[in-house]
Amino acid sequence: MGKTKKEDLNQFLIAHLNTIYDTLQLFERTASPTEEKVNWNDVLQMSDHLSRQATIVGMLWSGEAPKAESLKETMESYFNALQGFLLCVHGSTVGAGPTLSSLIHVSVKKIVDSSFRLLQGSVSLYEGSYEKDKKPSIPQLSGAVWEACSSFKKVPATNITAIGRAITQVAVSMKDVLREMKEVKPASPEDEASGDNNNSDDDEDDDDLGNDLSPEEMEVAQMVAEIVSETIIVIKELIRVITGMIKLENPKDNSGFVDSLEKLLKLCKGTGDQIDEIGACVYPPQEIVKMKQALKIIQGNLDEVEAEVEGLKSASEAFTGACRKLSSSMKHMEGELDKRCEDEVVTGMQNVTLGS
Repeated sequence: MGKTKKEDLNQFLIAHLNTIYDTLQLFERTASPTEEKVNWNDVLQMSDHLSRQATIVGMLWSGEAPKAESLKETMESYFNALQGFLLCVHGSTVGAGPTLSSLIHVSVKKIVDSSFRLLQGSVSLYEGSYEKDKKPSIPQLSGAVWEACSSFKKVPATNITAIGRAITQVAVSMKDVLREMKEVKPASPEDEASGDNNNSDDDEDDDDLGNDLSPEEMEVAQMVAEIVSETIIVIKELIRVITGMIKLENPKDNSGFVDSLEKLLKLCKGTGDQIDEIGACVYPPQEIVKMKQALKIIQGNLDEVEAEVEGLKSASEAFTGACRKLSSSMKHMEGELDKRCEDEVVTGMQNVTLGS
């Protein structure tokens, strides 16, 4: 009889897991704009309900092992809560763009995975099918569900918040590049006199990276620092513009608006990549051609960002001014880099002439 109960419990678990897997397929697409959008507060209430259900599962194992019927009933309640939660979350994705949808999907997946481990652990414990020294800790598994539900509450409720946070991360990465640019140092007088900046042992190479720039290279590093600093200001002003559009977000008629936000994020990420590229080019030997290419891409991205913001009719004077200042600094730097390229060509020609 005991064996039959174990088999029945296992089949019950598998059937419900399959149902949840099928429900997860819904998240391969966002909810249709024609569907009723579920309020985010209702979603959060469902996640709280799921946490409580996880507590109930954990309490089953606080004393003697539960009876198969009690375990089955508790698992059924949990699966119903999980299924309801998933349907509720999917209903909340009406009007969600790729960035927001991705964040929601990742958080939902963590809840589902921790839920599966909790329920499978309960069945394994009942069956005694766990390996020696690998007995599942049900309280820990319940705790993992609580943590996943708690993390879910940090998911943005709107596209604007999701994209604003993603763009903020781009600015954070740029700040790292700016810090590096401010830490580079000129070569010591001894190195300049000897004309050798690479006397350090291999073990010290990493520590000395960026500590051996010539005066001309330091000028370039300072120009790069200025470009990075002004790009960060543009990004900050863009975030202010985006967060100021919160009242414009309408889940029922959102496609063009969200597409513009997603494009702004893509352009910011692309600019972040080019800032990384320019920063890397500052370390000797400096790669002037790559710097110039990166500046052209950043300028192109900046033009597109301005056009998108203009299309949304949300440009601020601070944003426009920051864009103008960045463009001016990039033109100045490009001119300075052009001079260096010309000087290199002249020097090269003189060397050829002297050597012929």
